[in-house]
Amino acid sequence: MPLKTIEQSVHFAASPKHLYKLYMSSKGHAAFTGMPVKLQAKPGGKFLAFGGMLSGSFLLLDPGQMIVQRWRSSEFKPGDLDSILTLTFYPERDGCRIHLVHVNVPAHDYQGVIKGWPKYYWKPLRAYLKSKAR
Repeated sequence: MPLKTIEQSVHFAASPKHLYKLYMSSKGHAAFTGMPVKLQAKPGGKFLAFGGMLSGSFLLLDPGQMIVQRWRSSEFKPGDLDSILTLTFYPERDGCRIHLVHVNVPAHDYQGVIKGWPKYYWKPLRAYLKSKAR
């Protein structure tokens, strides 16, 4: 079955440290996505997001700089390989750029995943940060 790669790069008006902490905290992650999240913020720790629609584990954590996850959506078929998600946090003059590389995405879920990142993460995160800046 063909596997695909997704690459996205998004700028936020917040520090890499703050964005990393939001993503890696069950409470923070749930606050900006609006959905339940359970995560163990350590290498080998598991996560369940969006009420179990996303699951996996953390392979590498470099606080404020990088998150590498073994990642599956509920749309993955039992025989599909886990995908690997890498989020890299780059400081910029007025905030941070998050660069996402998501490999081994099954072709049958590619459109859902590529559209899901902006819809369920980037836009809600931007709105959350804007609401907290007021």
